[in-house]
Amino acid sequence: MSKVKAGGSSKNVHNNAGARLGVKRFGGQKVNEGEVLVRQTGATKLAGEGTYMSRNFTIHASKNGVVSFKEVKKKLFTGKTVKRTVVEVA
Repeated sequence: MSKVKAGGSSKNVHNNAGARLGVKRFGGQKVNEGEVLVRQTGATKLAGEGTYMSRNFTIHASKNGVVSFKEVKKKLFTGKTVKRTVVEVA
């Protein structure tokens, strides 16, 4: 008699495509309005001047220009400060 109720084989079920996240346009590159700059899960990078963040946390360029990245200290609700990267288009 079996100790386990149902011993089915499910080894090849995790076959999902990758989400293609990451930085799409790097510092110093020229971009047009509406281009995707960063695809991310959660707001790991923040939208700065000349950019906006869409509902799925993707950062887009809101105007034509050159991409730049800078680090800032952001204060959390708990009072802790953390370094965050801000994406800007100038």
